[in-house]
Amino acid sequence: MNKTAMLLSLALCAAPLFPVDAVAAQAADADACVPVLKDGWVRKPPMANAPMAAGFGTIENPCKAPAEIVSAQSPAFASVSLHQSMQMNGMNMMHELQSLPIAAGKSVTLQPGSYHLMLMQPAAALDAAKPVALHFVLKDGRSFDATLAVRDAAQATKTAP
Repeated sequence: MNKTAMLLSLALCAAPLFPVDAVAAQAADADACVPVLKDGWVRKPPMANAPMAAGFGTIENPCKAPAEIVSAQSPAFASVSLHQSMQMNGMNMMHELQSLPIAAGKSVTLQPGSYHLMLMQPAAALDAAKPVALHFVLKDGRSFDATLAVRDAAQATKTAP
């Protein structure tokens, strides 16, 4: 048997083991799977002209692979960045994160005093009747959209973790 005929025979025998449609479907599922922001909210600042606000919620990664958020944007703010608050040497400190990794099948909670979205320079005063649209970008180029409900101070205090 010549080399070409042998390779063709092997390929035909192996074809049922690796159905092309199943492989393509798995690849499509992986591309379609993205994290989801659940219960997203932003506290309405006490002053209508406040230069910043913070966004919270839980980002769930239902995918079989880890995800890493590298940026976020919103038409309602000039800039959106990922931050983490923490205590160091008895002082509250906050720093910007270059990315926010989320393990496969896990979630990360954005909450006061921890991870959060820093929302800078609002285009207009926040209105409880108008959710804030967000667009997140992942390290691998995929992206997903989410919204933040606008809560007044009393609602934010009651529902904050």
